[in-house]
Amino acid sequence: MDGSRCIAHLDMDAFYASVELLRYPQLRGQPLVVGGRRVTAPMAGDDGVLQFTHLRDYRGRGVVTTATYEARARGVHSGMGLMTAARLAPDAVLLPADFTAYRHYSMRFKTAVASLASRIEDRGIDEIYIDLTSHGSDPEPIARRIKEAVRAATGLSCSIGIAPNKLLAKMASELDKPDGLTHVGPADLVARIWPLQASKINGIGPKSTERLARLDIHTIGDLARAELGLLQEHFGPRYAAWLHDAAHGRDDRPVVTEAERKSVSRETTFERDLHPRQDRAELTGILVALCERVAADLQALGVRGRTVGIKLRYGDFRTLTRDHTLREPIDAQADLLAASRECLRRAPLDRPLRLLGVRVSALVPVAGVAENPGVWEQGELAFDE
Repeated sequence: MDGSRCIAHLDMDAFYASVELLRYPQLRGQPLVVGGRRVTAPMAGDDGVLQFTHLRDYRGRGVVTTATYEARARGVHSGMGLMTAARLAPDAVLLPADFTAYRHYSMRFKTAVASLASRIEDRGIDEIYIDLTSHGSDPEPIARRIKEAVRAATGLSCSIGIAPNKLLAKMASELDKPDGLTHVGPADLVARIWPLQASKINGIGPKSTERLARLDIHTIGDLARAELGLLQEHFGPRYAAWLHDAAHGRDDRPVVTEAERKSVSRETTFERDLHPRQDRAELTGILVALCERVAADLQALGVRGRTVGIKLRYGDFRTLTRDHTLREPIDAQADLLAASRECLRRAPLDRPLRLLGVRVSALVPVAGVAENPGVWEQGELAFDE
């Protein structure tokens, strides 16, 4: 593991829910869920007291966008169907998503960080990578200043993980949430990272976790000690090589600044394989939620994109992508959803899926969207080897 770089991952703590708590401080300490497309905003009753919707009253196919830590303690998590969440936390307050407010606070926290560090990779509305290599051998003082600046600008807390690369920095930012600051160096890999569950590696979803468990691989340390040949036999050469590198803390991806950004994407790995026909309602809710997140990311970045793509990973780990290029760049959730559905019409949907992703590329600044509308075309990629 190359120790010459110093990369920080900053993740806002339960961002959407935390922004809502600024507006409704009376809900602090209670389980709170944000999500659903038709959830009613709180309204004052005859006595002037705000009346909140609760999960037990929800009926529909919406999914959880985010949840407070009190709701997460009951098993609720992002991407879960709201009806499922209602069985786990029926008394949780349910609020509609307010992406205008979230973009506002996203801009504020990123502006605060940019005042202290110049090399920033924007990963979406609520997280960024920061290259702190130029700040010397002790990055914790500047990280503390960044946390203080974010709180001063937004009233919100964030967690920062510091490591030699992006893979470990993202893992480190999760270790001491909320409001954490965790530094993981090369010497900490065995003691701090290897005891973690393999699923803590970003990119190992529930299905891969199950398959690893059948090989008696449960922790990252187990994965690091596994023979590469065994992994190749069960996961194929490419994914096996990535698993092996990730378990040993290897990741050479650079921090890509906004000027270098080529695309914006979100994806989710399902807790169980979902069939496009039998589980259509659940998959539709997940696709809607992904488009919402990508739209919010695009708008927070101030860009739009002409090419919308979907990524499907089937139960046998084969991956398929389809893309759809538009005449005009877009950033609205409804437009992304329509373009994603165009992509899906050209994809085989006759077998179970384990992952769904949405990606937007051919990005242009919002100020320049009227220039060079380009040529309309469609494209598609074959299965990965």
